[in-house]
Amino acid sequence: MLNISPSSLRLLPAFAKISCEPGWKWQKREKPLANYDMFYVWSGEGELFLNGKPYALGKGSCFLFRPGDHTSATHNPQKPLVLTYIHFDVDEPVSEIPEPYRELKDTFDFEHMLAKYVRLFLVRTFAAEIEAQLLLKQLLIHLLRHDRDEPVERKASNQLTESIREVANYIQQHPGVVHRVEDLGKRAGLSPRYFSIKFKELIGMSVQTFMIRTRIERAQHLLMHAGMNVTEVADALGYRDIFFFSRQFKQYTGKSPSEIR
Repeated sequence: MLNISPSSLRLLPAFAKISCEPGWKWQKREKPLANYDMFYVWSGEGELFLNGKPYALGKGSCFLFRPGDHTSATHNPQKPLVLTYIHFDVDEPVSEIPEPYRELKDTFDFEHMLAKYVRLFLVRTFAAEIEAQLLLKQLLIHLLRHDRDEPVERKASNQLTESIREVANYIQQHPGVVHRVEDLGKRAGLSPRYFSIKFKELIGMSVQTFMIRTRIERAQHLLMHAGMNVTEVADALGYRDIFFFSRQFKQYTGKSPSEIR
């Protein structure tokens, strides 16, 4: 569903976050589903049958039912299900659809988006349907990403990921500062060694390489667009030796600073 525009997602009236009653069950109907249904379990225990195949239900169980599916479900009255479902249709051809079932481990982002989707319609929020379409597209992208088993987002907790990204953003905002790994690690609430390991894992390069690359990218911008000469740029970015700056610049860009300017 990467190819579809959010405006083609036609939101249907049936959506909610509910705590199922002790006697709740989802009976199998003769007619199959007529549209798409995103079904997510926040807590509880149960069993769901999708086209005759059984699935155990628990926190993080997530389904994307499709038109034509046959479904039924029951739950443990002692541990009732809390679930969210969103019915929708798509008004344009679909080329890539998330898998029918997955068990989400890192649920923070997904649950945040689901909760926001439901809250949009509790009051008459301005442009609620447009924002809901955008959120639904994000949810679908999240499922596609999960199905591809992309490693970066799921090797660390959401909090750790955000802490590392915040530090990377901080480095980019202050390219002229010589950052110490100890200080950056403290900013992320991590030891220097663990911070360095997780930074490389999540960002894709070492802290030192990222700092140099950020500084050189800023230098390129200043030389091309700020009207500054080579000496002024080197000084602004914390280089005490203009010759070292020139060598490092050429190493990363393949050109000398004077050629860029």
